[in-house]
Amino acid sequence: MPRPHPEHAADDDVWSVEGRFQHLVFSPKGGVEGFLIDTDGIVTQYVVDPHDAASVSQLLRLEDGQPLTVEGRKTPPSPKGEGEHVVYRFERLAAVEGDAPAAPKDTEARGKVVRLNFARHGAPNGVVLDTGDFVHTRPDGMARLGLQIGDAVHAEGPAQPLVTGGGRVIEARRINGRPLAAHG
Repeated sequence: MPRPHPEHAADDDVWSVEGRFQHLVFSPKGGVEGFLIDTDGIVTQYVVDPHDAASVSQLLRLEDGQPLTVEGRKTPPSPKGEGEHVVYRFERLAAVEGDAPAAPKDTEARGKVVRLNFARHGAPNGVVLDTGDFVHTRPDGMARLGLQIGDAVHAEGPAQPLVTGGGRVIEARRINGRPLAAHG
C-alpha cells in the first residue's frame, strides 16, 4: 500500500520517508526523546514514547549517517510555537540500510523473584529476579501464574537492556514452560 508523502498526508495518516540517521534527541532528564534524520538536506524530527523500550532500544543501535526508512504521523502544532523543522510521532523503523530491522531474538532468564513490578494502574505486571532482570508478564499473566516472592522463574522471550543498565526486560512468552498470551 503506498504511503502518503508528508506534504500530502492527512493529520492521522501514517507515512513513510527515507533519510539518513543524524543523532538521538534527549529529554531534559536524560532519556531518549526522539531522533533526527536528514532527507536530501531537510531535517525531520521524530519523537518517541520514552516508555516504549522496544523503540528506544532500536534507536540506540543506529549509527550516524545510516540509511533509514521511517514511518510516522504528523504532530499537531506546539502551543510553545513553531519549531526549526517538522516533527512527527515515530511509529516504526520500516528499514535500516534497505533491510527490515531484525526482530528481537528470544532469550532465557533464570532466577528467583525478589519483588513484584506494577503497572501504572497498580496491578502486578511482572517480576524482578535476583539477577536484576525484569520479566514482563502483563497483569493477566501474573493473575494466571500466581508468582510470589521467592519463586524460581525460567522466562523465555525477547529481551532488551533496562534503562538502568543493571539487567534486561524480558517480554515473557513462556514462564516455567507455560505459554503466555501474545503481547500485541
